[in-house]
Amino acid sequence: MALAMTSSPPQPPPPSHRRRRRPQPAAPTPNANAKPKPRAKALPLLSDVGVGRDPSAIKYYARVASNLAGAGRLRDFLLAAEGLRAAAGDDPSFAARISARLLSRGVAAAVRDRGLPHVLEFLRDAQRVRVPAAEMLDADAADAVAAACRMVLEERRMAEFVEVVEALARYGFYVQGIVNPMDVLKIFVKKHDPDMAIRYARIFPNSQLLLCNTMEAFGKRKDLKSALTVFGALKGQLGGINMFACRSVIDICGHCGSSVQARIIFENLGVAPDLTSYNILLKTCCNAREFNLAQEIYEEMKKKECDGLLKLDVFTYSTMMKVFADAKMWKMASNIKEDMQAGGVRLNLVTWSSLINAYANSGLVDRAIEILEEMIRDGCQPTAPCFNIILTACVKSCQYDRAFRLFSSWKKSGIKISLSPEQKRCLDGGAFTFCKEYPSNGSTTLVVPFRPTVTTYNILMKACGTNAERAKSVMNEMRRNGLCPDLISWSILMDIHGTSQNRDGAIQALRRMQRIGIRLNVSAYTVAIKACVANKDLKLALHLFDEMKAHQLKPNLVTYKTLLTARSNYGSLQEVQQCLAIYQEMRKAGYEANDYYLKELIVEWCEGVLSSGSDNRDFYNLDLQPKRKESFNLFLEKVATVLQKDVDQNQIVDVRGLSKVEARIVVLSVLRKIKEQYLLGTAVQDDVVIITGHEKTSRTEVETSAVDVEHAIVTVLTDDLGLEVLIGPGSHLPVLPNPKALTKSRSNLQAPTKFTRPQGVIKIPVNSLNHWLKKKAARD
Repeated sequence: MALAMTSSPPQPPPPSHRRRRRPQPAAPTPNANAKPKPRAKALPLLSDVGVGRDPSAIKYYARVASNLAGAGRLRDFLLAAEGLRAAAGDDPSFAARISARLLSRGVAAAVRDRGLPHVLEFLRDAQRVRVPAAEMLDADAADAVAAACRMVLEERRMAEFVEVVEALARYGFYVQGIVNPMDVLKIFVKKHDPDMAIRYARIFPNSQLLLCNTMEAFGKRKDLKSALTVFGALKGQLGGINMFACRSVIDICGHCGSSVQARIIFENLGVAPDLTSYNILLKTCCNAREFNLAQEIYEEMKKKECDGLLKLDVFTYSTMMKVFADAKMWKMASNIKEDMQAGGVRLNLVTWSSLINAYANSGLVDRAIEILEEMIRDGCQPTAPCFNIILTACVKSCQYDRAFRLFSSWKKSGIKISLSPEQKRCLDGGAFTFCKEYPSNGSTTLVVPFRPTVTTYNILMKACGTNAERAKSVMNEMRRNGLCPDLISWSILMDIHGTSQNRDGAIQALRRMQRIGIRLNVSAYTVAIKACVANKDLKLALHLFDEMKAHQLKPNLVTYKTLLTARSNYGSLQEVQQCLAIYQEMRKAGYEANDYYLKELIVEWCEGVLSSGSDNRDFYNLDLQPKRKESFNLFLEKVATVLQKDVDQNQIVDVRGLSKVEARIVVLSVLRKIKEQYLLGTAVQDDVVIITGHEKTSRTEVETSAVDVEHAIVTVLTDDLGLEVLIGPGSHLPVLPNPKALTKSRSNLQAPTKFTRPQGVIKIPVNSLNHWLKKKAARD
């Protein structure tokens, strides 16, 4: 039997020891109607036909195998390759004779027709027969495989994509050319999946760098847990401490506000920490506002400096200066300045600016101006932010007129500093831009010019208070000086309009920003929404809220809080549903939603169903104190769920997990909704079923809580509303709406209802509901 081929090659040369071939039967006459015979599933080994180690035979059958590969018959190619390898005694010359062009053509066709799994199986088997198929593929075949991998990635089949890339790398494929690895790692960062990110990064030779970048990407998203997971994997892969990785993770801890974790990592480095590591740890404490911990580390560094182990630099002092400036500890900041001078370290622009900020944050404007003048005498030329710090301090302390006076003085004549002859000699030859004046007494006056920026004018706009006209005048002066008002400028103007009860002015400013091409952000829309809320125009505020989302802008926490606190009371079911929709959207966006003000409004709204109105406020005050956040969120979710149902649906109210007060609010909310819909013409079609749960546990406090919930609901339904209720799993026994009867016949009622052991279900029959609704409608 001869090997099959796609074309008729020339006959192979006869080998030196050729076996006698058996006579073959005559070929049958071709029949056009006959079905083609299936291909042979296996090819004979060359040892069976006597090829041996004949080079010419190996060359011939290598050409046959190449033709099989080129025709897309990859399995037949592997069978031929396996047979040749066995017959040739693992002679590597066979693999070198395979046509890479034909093999690449077959692989590209297999990717297109059969998909990646078939090609991966082929590459695996090719390794088994010692044919480096992946290394032999040309650019076209490699591009076809890479394109198929990218298709898997685009469909976000991430686990499958990683498995495919792992297999390709194992078979020798150049996986770096498929896609930028960091683009894939960013997807895992967004999904908060550090394990899959670690697995994917380890495929590549530069896995250490990829893991470091992934760790920093998790840190930027403030996902400290995932960042530490990647750090642990990196540490284990390196088999020791990598100072670059340690410094990075310490910095990440600071960015995530976990200075304690940074300190733990720092203390467990296993090597003597250097100045850079200490400085990063200080920066971490500064970002996390851990002032006491920063001071402890600073004292430790000073001790090491005394022992000759460290030499503090300007970055160390500048960081500590900023720590104390943020904490409004101007005395401690002044001590840092003295330490720098004692250590022979000259203050730079950052250090001087932090010192000015320390006094300004403490409201010591005069002292901040003195430090600014001292800075100039020391040879450090201030920039506009140094002046802006002082102006901001004036605004924060409500010294608006002083801010304008300082601005006018500096803008007109700059800052004039008298210099002694020694100070003048120190400044000569420096990089100062100033004018010198020489009075008659021989002293020198240094004039430092002041060049205001857009930020400077924005600070002045804040100093306008509620005077919108003055703020517009500042914006006009900004333009006359060649500066263009930015997004912050217009936002300040909108806020001034809103504070002064000028809603139209705020909206006009917003639309003007859009007309002149300023791209609005969430903060600008939030300021406009706040202006509408301040002017009691919630409808326009909600319109702007929808407009913001239509522009693909995600509301922030301030936006949601502004809308949730917009109402002082609720007048209708629609208003409550509107507010709860915002609340649920806020929850889905990942923001904390423990807004007790919202809970109080819902209490007030649902109590409107009672004739007593607000007589039960003392009852609620016991439960309106901040408690477990999970319980509060569960309560609002229950309210949102029941209020979003239609009245004609089965009203099943699940109050399990709620306190007796929260359960009462949920039940009253349902009844208030039913009442409002009834007044609009929607009749009740079914019973209301309240599920309180049946706690089968030995814990007495849990059983007592379930009893309290059921009793509170029955009391408000029967005593306050006069409804008939059924209690128990089958809800067959009625509880009459008569408070006196409930008291007199307690012994008869208590046995079947079993208040001491909750039955889990309370039902309000539809007939009782309709009777109650008719009475309420007649009374209202």
